[in-house]
Amino acid sequence: ARLHAVTSNHAGRVGTGMSTQQQQALFSAIRLLLRPLVRILIRNGVAHGAFAELTKKVFVDVAFDEFSPDGKKQTVSRVSAQTGLTRKEVKRLHELQQTDDSSSQARYNRAVRVISGWMNDANFLDGTGKPADLPISGEHPSFEELVRQYSGDIPTRAMLSMLMEAGSVQQVNGNVRLIRHAYVAGSDPVEKLEILGSDVFELISTIDHNMTADPGELQFQRKVSYDNVDPDALPKLRKMSARKAQALLEQLNKQYADHELENSSSQGKTISLGIYYYEQDSSEETSP
Repeated sequence: ARLHAVTSNHAGRVGTGMSTQQQQALFSAIRLLLRPLVRILIRNGVAHGAFAELTKKVFVDVAFDEFSPDGKKQTVSRVSAQTGLTRKEVKRLHELQQTDDSSSQARYNRAVRVISGWMNDANFLDGTGKPADLPISGEHPSFEELVRQYSGDIPTRAMLSMLMEAGSVQQVNGNVRLIRHAYVAGSDPVEKLEILGSDVFELISTIDHNMTADPGELQFQRKVSYDNVDPDALPKLRKMSARKAQALLEQLNKQYADHELENSSSQGKTISLGIYYYEQDSSEETSP
């Protein structure tokens, strides 16, 4: 077994320089992480020019938002030096308005909140402590009441359709039953792409944090990996991995929910713990 983690490495901080070996390792990592992303881009008809324009915009945004000198306002000239783009290009990209892509992400988050509320709020549990079958409306508790409390302004029928399409609920004898304790995007490609952005962002952000954090501030990031597993054992291992991962996430969901603030607050923090399963043929290359 191979247990992997990223540990602190202050030599990697911006401004301290980078050794040739570090640069080679970084470029190798970038080529590797871009392969599945480029596969998605090509499959969805995104050409290199559009991707290159987007990356330039992100370079400029990050430089303005996160790399200004302490106590000083970031400037076009400084961002030009940091990114290698011309001042004219930096100014153009900085003034370019962001596309509003928050709506589908909000729908995803609210679907997750509805399921979490159903699993943890005593008002929506049955006598055994499990999520109760809920009438769509009218009686207390109802699915309509659950959606109103946990989804914000998404209509009840729209949320029901989302959860049914994702295979999270089904209608039984006129009631709504939670049959999967998770929300997995259904056939909506926009929603799936939103998950690509949010989940990969969180993983890379955690690795980034651990590359520069003090030893006592490292965030958990591990995986277990074997590279010569019997193919006949894969179906059993897939099911076992999914079952144990789901059980752990449900336990954490309950404990996280117990510490959620009653009202929205600027003091509140967002936390996530994600688990993924991956497999490939041992003969396939894992690095460029």
